[in-house]
Amino acid sequence: MRSQGYFKFLSLALVSLPGLCAGCAPSAATALPTTRLATGIEYRNTEYGFGFSLPASWRGYSIITDSWQGYTFNGQGEVTVEQGPMISIRHPQWTSENPRQDIPIMVFTLAQWNSLQQGNYTISAGGIATELGRNARYVFVLPPRYDVAELPGRDEVETILASNPFHAP
Repeated sequence: MRSQGYFKFLSLALVSLPGLCAGCAPSAATALPTTRLATGIEYRNTEYGFGFSLPASWRGYSIITDSWQGYTFNGQGEVTVEQGPMISIRHPQWTSENPRQDIPIMVFTLAQWNSLQQGNYTISAGGIATELGRNARYVFVLPPRYDVAELPGRDEVETILASNPFHAP
């Protein structure tokens, strides 16, 4: 009897041990954002009200402004029915001779985004636009097929995007 009780106690202790130790030391998951923010940089856009965290290797980045078009098709072809700003964050090592992958961000009003979601127009021949975040006035979107050119830096941009770098109040 005594050995059965001892065995139950030992089994319970071994099963509980990982849960007890989990809070004893900071995990890599809690330390990582602090490290990234301490060594990284932050792009802030006051016009549209968002921020974007970048690694330190992007220090000296530039901002490229352009526009996106939303279109429908009629009997003669495509017709532009919506448009809005597109802000691209460009790596500091980008040159016209050696372009690198930008981080493009399409800016939609809430009404434009809702209309797109209802299928009233399209912004690309293929792919799905990915919402990065929103605030009270705008929806911020990663364009479909933004990386189709497979430029150098593509994997780095995907790693940045996977770290949830977008911030909007």
